[in-house]
Amino acid sequence: MLLGEPLRVGRHELRNRVVSPPMERNYGTADGRLTGLYTDYLRARAAGGAALVFTEATFVRADGRGRSRQLGAHGEHVIPGLRALAEAVHAEGALLGVELNHAGRVADPAVSGFQPVPTSPVPFRGRRPRELGTAEIAEIVAAFGAAARRCARAGVDVLEVHGAHGYLIHQFLSPRTNRRTDRYADPVLFLAEVLDRVRREAPAATVFLRLSAFEGVPEGLGVEETLALTGRLPLDLVDLLDISAGCYEAGEWMVQPGEVPHGVLAPYAARFRTLGKPIGVAGRITTGAAAEEVLRSGPADLVAVGRGQHADPEWTKTVLAGSDPRPCIGCNQGCIDALHTQQPIWCLANPATGRPATAARPGPRRTVVVVGAGIAGLAAARAAALAGDDVTVLEAEAVIGGEWRLAASLPAKPEFGRLLDWYAAEMGRLAVRVRLSTRADDETIAALAPDVVVLATGAAGLLPPIPGATGDRVVDLREWLRHPRPVADGEVVTVWGADRAGVAVADAAATAGHRVLLLASGGELAPEAGPREKVLMVRRLTENPAVEIRFGTTLEAIDGERLLLGHDGRRRWLVSPGPVVVSQGTYEPVRTLNAFG
Repeated sequence: MLLGEPLRVGRHELRNRVVSPPMERNYGTADGRLTGLYTDYLRARAAGGAALVFTEATFVRADGRGRSRQLGAHGEHVIPGLRALAEAVHAEGALLGVELNHAGRVADPAVSGFQPVPTSPVPFRGRRPRELGTAEIAEIVAAFGAAARRCARAGVDVLEVHGAHGYLIHQFLSPRTNRRTDRYADPVLFLAEVLDRVRREAPAATVFLRLSAFEGVPEGLGVEETLALTGRLPLDLVDLLDISAGCYEAGEWMVQPGEVPHGVLAPYAARFRTLGKPIGVAGRITTGAAAEEVLRSGPADLVAVGRGQHADPEWTKTVLAGSDPRPCIGCNQGCIDALHTQQPIWCLANPATGRPATAARPGPRRTVVVVGAGIAGLAAARAAALAGDDVTVLEAEAVIGGEWRLAASLPAKPEFGRLLDWYAAEMGRLAVRVRLSTRADDETIAALAPDVVVLATGAAGLLPPIPGATGDRVVDLREWLRHPRPVADGEVVTVWGADRAGVAVADAAATAGHRVLLLASGGELAPEAGPREKVLMVRRLTENPAVEIRFGTTLEAIDGERLLLGHDGRRRWLVSPGPVVVSQGTYEPVRTLNAFG
């Protein structure tokens, strides 16, 4: 595989073409230093075969900080941790990279303690920043240089200058955020000065430059404009162009949802080949096949596999061995939207990600029975089998997956099925017995004589006791997905509840061509879901003329084809024939196993 071939870039040789790119993780300390969790995380990706592992967008000055646990290269106190990280990564045969950044207008003053300082005072999320003075710009250039020098002293191999995603350097490049009239009205001047200073302060480092091929917003940079600006830079100071896309106002291009095709940014990266530099590219490269195709078709020399390695630290080794790693499912929940909580990120596909490593459990082999072959039951079965236990899974349905399989049928969750396929293969590899169409009654469990029984039977849908709620037209969304009912001409699919599940089901019904009425008791769709998870399905729903969304609206009663709706202190009947799909949360039924305990 071309993916496994070494490549020399700048002053260093990479053992293969896989990069674990900069990803913010909220694994740092309050003063910007590395933690043991962070070091272990990157060591695992290096041990897993990646050629180059990056930390994250690392702030060079305190007023350029965006998150409370973000890494910094802004002071001497960060050097010991970086040095220990470099030694750990090098011991696994990989190179270490640090991405140097200043957030500019998107820095959060509640986190940094400073008023945001951008190119021009263009507001962001209601915050009006303070424009940088000319002398202050020189100070930030010097801060980039000082940060580069600290990283070099710590043994960092690759320094990436972050010129993408709407951060400060990108703010200078873009006409929508650079409205200056002094010499820095030239969009490339600031970046050129930063590159020069970084190269002078860290002459032994390999230098990457990350760029957004386009911003993805009106009046922002398109690929033609970005390409022209890049051609004006002193590219002799750059060893590789690392191509991404988007900005904070178009976050779906920064980190794409699972609906987006694999390798989506490769055609844009190919445009930068004309500049004569090696190219790296990101953008939904989560499978070995997608990575190999990007390399073989020519758009790039290196592939950035961020979320793929977040889901499986051994992604590189596994792919190069010709096997399938644990898949990233593009959910954007634990790795992206969780960033906004200021808490350590996690992974929906891999419960071990973001947690300290645990020692192997000592003791004799146990007989374990797992009741339920949904995603939780499969994860429990795999963990027990890896610990050396004898494991049997009992599943009442004829297929594995439970509610996860239902989610995998939705247009917004096209990658979810890949995780079920992976677990099915793991059950076979680990000799876990999976008994389908088998109810876990007392007799069945007693015959297995288990030492441990794990109940993983999920929750049931909650049905509020309103008049008419038990009628034939009312159906829980899980049952609706298991056994879709035909929708006649003139009927409307009413979705009662606009939580994450309700919105996804409404999106599925609208995608199938049905008229939809979505009742949201609050003022937001899927309030428990983050912006990157729900962006595309919310956009589809709000832009679809066949979808009616009623915010601040409760369902009070159902009478034949009529719905009694409550809104703003008033109630009125609405004629809305068709099914009423209920998404009003869940409860855990009481379950007993008399044969065991």
